[in-house]
Parts: sequence; C-alpha cells; structure tokens
Amino acid sequence: MQLFSHDLGVDLGTANILIYVDGKGVVVREPSVVAVDKNTGKVIQIGTAARNMLGRTPGNVVAMHPLKDGVISDHELTVQMLRELFKEAAKTSLFTPKPRVVISVPSGVTEVEERTVINAAIEAGARRVYLIEQPLAAGLGAGLDLRSPKGHMVVNIGCGTTDIAVLTLNGVAHSYSTKVAGNAFDEAIARFVRKKYNVFIGQTTAENAKIQIGSACARGETISYTVKGRDLETGAPREVTLLSSDVYEALRRPVRQIADDVLSVLDSTSPELVSDIGETGITLTGGSSQLWGMDKLLTEHTGIMCTVADDAESCVAYGCGKSLAWMKHMQEGPINIARKRIMRG
Repeated sequence: MQLFSHDLGVDLGTANILIYVDGKGVVVREPSVVAVDKNTGKVIQIGTAARNMLGRTPGNVVAMHPLKDGVISDHELTVQMLRELFKEAAKTSLFTPKPRVVISVPSGVTEVEERTVINAAIEAGARRVYLIEQPLAAGLGAGLDLRSPKGHMVVNIGCGTTDIAVLTLNGVAHSYSTKVAGNAFDEAIARFVRKKYNVFIGQTTAENAKIQIGSACARGETISYTVKGRDLETGAPREVTLLSSDVYEALRRPVRQIADDVLSVLDSTSPELVSDIGETGITLTGGSSQLWGMDKLLTEHTGIMCTVADDAESCVAYGCGKSLAWMKHMQEGPINIARKRIMRG
C-alpha cells in the first residue's frame, strides 16, 4: 500500500510553500504568491512566475501573498494556489485517490485559523487534513531525537512568524509565537532607508539587501550593497549604497526582540528541561534563521550554544513528511493548539 501512497506534507509558509511527497521528498518549492486579474477574478500565475510580477503588474493584474503572518488572509486565492500545487506534487489523475495531508501551522494559531487552513486544503483536493505545530515539524526535520524525555529547543524563524518551542516526548512542552520574523526584518530595512536617505524601496529590494549584507551582529568588515528606489522629494529614481553597518543598525531592534522572546520562553520552562537544553543546545530553523550572525547573537544572549540546522529553510517540510508515518495516531481536524497551550500554562 505504501508504494501507492500520495500523502503530502505541506509547509504552508508566508513566503514559500514546500510540499513533501511520501517516498519522494520535497518535490514542490514555490513562492506563496498569486497573480490575479482584478476584473475577472481569474488566477493568471502562481509561484515563481507570480512573484516576478510583484510591484510590476499592469492596472488590471495584482500579485499578492494570500497568506500573512503564517495564516491565511485570502481564502479563495489560497484554495486555488493549493489546488494547483497539490496537482503538481501528486501528479493526480481521475483514478488517483485524493491525498491525505499534514500541514504545519504556527504555535500561536487560533482555532478559527486552524479551521480555515483545513477547509482550504479540503477544497483544494485533500481527502483528510492533519495539523502539526511548526516548531515540532521543524525539530523533526532537523533530525532531533524527540522520542526521549530529554528537552530540546527549536527557534523557527520564518517569513511571517517566529515560533519558539521546547520539545520533548514527540510533543511541545512550551511554545511562543511572534510576528517578528523575516517580513519584519525587511520592513525595518525599508524604514531605515526611508528615514536616513529619504528614499522609498520595495520589500523585495529590502529583502535582497538583508540577504546580501544583513546581520544580527556587527561584522568584522564593512561590505556594501547598492539599492534602487524612489526619491521621496523629487519622485525620481535614485540609487543608494548601503553599508553592512546600516543594515545591522536597522535590524538591531527586531533581532533583539527575538532574543528576548527566547529568554522569556526559557524563563517559563521547567528547570529540568532548561538543564537539558543547556546540553542539547538551541536549534535554529526557517529561512530567516540564516541571517548572518543570528546563531552567534542567540548564543551570547542565552549562554546556550545555538546552531543553524542543515537546510534550515526545508526543515518544516521534512518534518511534515516524517510525521506522515504517524498519521494513524494523529487527530484529524483542528488540534486546538491555543486551548492546549492554556491548559499547559
């Protein structure tokens, strides 16, 4: 039966969607962007092709992210996007059974948001839907041994949310979710450029600057990156050469916020599990965890060794894939993460 499995593990990210197919690995890796004709409501492009249209579309076409801060903000567009990506992942035909799907959700998700994710996946063609918390999936995907009572900490820094969790016995002992993540980094850079140079740059430009010269710690050397934007006084195009020290200054507040949140979660965790984490260290996952110096900053801030997982951007998808083997033990439908968190507290 395993040979004909079409079960899918889905990392439903604000910036990217990754789909793991049982027995094949990650087969879909697309930006979670949809281009739609405003006049007809018809979807024109999804994924990379739609992302290339961001900020460059004609008046009747809009390219947008149907997910915001890790949850669905436009239900219909999310359904259409997932429908196409499910087809691409499963290579379905009329005779192929609908897939069972495990989808990751942020730790801070509400029950209403859970149901929205489930309904979207069902409408997109899933037969059954199971949810898993992002940091738990990230820990599994990073290869942590979560079966024992020993505690592990995962900090999953994505585009829309950062999820911080203490994991043990294949579950979440304590977690916290914040909207300070990759998008907040980009916005901070754009604000800095606007304030210091009086130039407006788009989110994609700010993101590129973050990737090229961004850092969570002061670098030993100064490097530069040229950005193009619009002069706020004249409206004309203008180039600005940013220094790595500029971007570090812009990012100091949001990265420090994440570090403070990690300390807060440690402070709320039992001494026994904190002792374990002191031995096992803190594992960073998610695309934005790859910001230069993020591991060093958290190590200095917490006094606990922090390491960035291999293929950090794909950990949640691989974890969703690994959890496919547990599906018969998982609860279908909403998992009431918010309610469980209150009970744990």
